Amino acid sequence: MINIGQFISACWRLMRADRPIGSLLLGWPTLVALLIAGNGHPPLRTVVLFMLGVFVMRSAGCVINDYADRHIDGHVSRTKLRPLATGELKPWHALALFALLLLIALMIVLQFNQATILLSIAAAAVATLYPFCKRFTQLPQVVLGVAFSFGVLMPFTALDQGLPLVAWILFAANIAWTVAYDTEYAMADRADDVKIGVKSTAILFAGHDKFAIALLQIATLALLAWLGYELLFGFVYWVGLAVIIGMFLWQHYLIWYREPQRCFQAFLHNNNVGWVLALVVAAHYWF
Repeated sequence: MINIGQFISACWRLMRADRPIGSLLLGWPTLVALLIAGNGHPPLRTVVLFMLGVFVMRSAGCVINDYADRHIDGHVSRTKLRPLATGELKPWHALALFALLLLIALMIVLQFNQATILLSIAAAAVATLYPFCKRFTQLPQVVLGVAFSFGVLMPFTALDQGLPLVAWILFAANIAWTVAYDTEYAMADRADDVKIGVKSTAILFAGHDKFAIALLQIATLALLAWLGYELLFGFVYWVGLAVIIGMFLWQHYLIWYREPQRCFQAFLHNNNVGWVLALVVAAHYWF
């Protein structure tokens, strides 16, 4: 007989709700976009719906990722205790939970206009495709970057701003940043991924991984500087970018010897980058 408490706990862990880093990394740029599209004062209802959507879609992405990797995770030291890998949940449980999360996401996005709904459909399609990309391309991190970056386009359409240039600049910046931090994440798993035949940018870049991450971070900063120029952001924003430069340098210190645990710490450190960016954008509008 199924223990309901254990089943709910397993579903919670399958959604990675006990590890919110993914929701945070998806949520901070979305919040930045909401602030810009709403001229610093987006409607509270819109903010709440978007943050709920961030949690639901990130959870759905984790569920379909673990379903796709159910025969792989057991061979990777960091993922071998995930619910599908251990048999705690069955594959059909994951598919049912994924469908439920998509239904909840649909109910959320139906509160907005047609353009936002169409973008959400595209985002869901890319997010569903992402876990399977590591079988046939060395650039699954780019697919993840695109999936994560739809969240910075949708606030503009939801607030009837269309898709102005600044939305696309933020979209591109978020892709570059996502590929950078997810490459750090992939560096932590590189030895296991090579052994089992999974592809990633960490494997593609090989000995040039740190250089590639640096280029991606420079591109992120350049695009964020362009964003600040277009929006006439003030002194506090540029101080924030200077702080982010220091944060990126700290990440390079962490990944310097490519030790898996320190690479994972560098990945987690990007949460700080996200909240600093959101804070200085908010400060520009509010103060």
